[in-house]
Amino acid sequence: MSARRPVRKGAPLRKPVAGTPGWVMPAAVVAGIAVVIAAFWVIHWYTTPLAPPPPPTQSETQVVLETITSLPASEFDSVGQGSANNLIKPVSGTRLVGSTGKPEVFYLGAEYCPYCAAERWPLIIALSRFGTFSGLETTTSSSTDIFPNTVTFTFRNAKYASQYIDFVSVETLDRDQKALQSPTAAEQQLVTKYDTSGSIPFIDFANQYASTGATYSPDTIGGMSWRAVADALKQPDSTQAKAIVGSANLITAAICKATGDQPATVCSSATIQNLEKTLK
Repeated sequence: MSARRPVRKGAPLRKPVAGTPGWVMPAAVVAGIAVVIAAFWVIHWYTTPLAPPPPPTQSETQVVLETITSLPASEFDSVGQGSANNLIKPVSGTRLVGSTGKPEVFYLGAEYCPYCAAERWPLIIALSRFGTFSGLETTTSSSTDIFPNTVTFTFRNAKYASQYIDFVSVETLDRDQKALQSPTAAEQQLVTKYDTSGSIPFIDFANQYASTGATYSPDTIGGMSWRAVADALKQPDSTQAKAIVGSANLITAAICKATGDQPATVCSSATIQNLEKTLK
């Protein structure tokens, strides 16, 4: 049961001012009601979570992944850094190697995070130049955060194989901010040491470089489907390609520095060599 609110008597109606047309009072009332209704819908719009887009089918997901992981070298060279913001900075520490003894790329993020959602696109593209993924699944960022429902993938069940690097990922929370995965004590030490702002996504490139945040704004792909993003990435002049492929090139350059420029088919290109210089 709920408590009843006390009934308040309404104020007495005032007589119209002499000489005032009879329609003025009703019009003012109507205008006031319209303002109240408009305010209601504005509040409703900004406080009601937007429904996420329907996930693609398994076959559609495969097409998207095949598209973004098989971009031609000519496109990487054409885009260069594009519009990507270089957030990759040199760090110092004991060389980070994975379980197989290869240089390790460590990622920490969360499924609800729109910046993580944006950054996974170029990270997947870049890592696919050195190895292969399996188990990538589609998801979207939170419906109630900034840049709601940014389409992306999740690393939570993904596996990665490469003869050049190891890749380790931790998705700490799901899109509803419920606990998902936890970093090990050693991984948490990396985060504490290199991610002093406590922001995500955080990426460590073998303790030689690290980056925090997204290298482009999530609204670059706002409102787009996974397939639409993939199709846009096939066009070097598109806004999405300049942001995402440009970011992938920066990530590729950091990984090439960690692997000693291996494989040469990826790392010896003039584009990557020039970007390596910007990483100091």
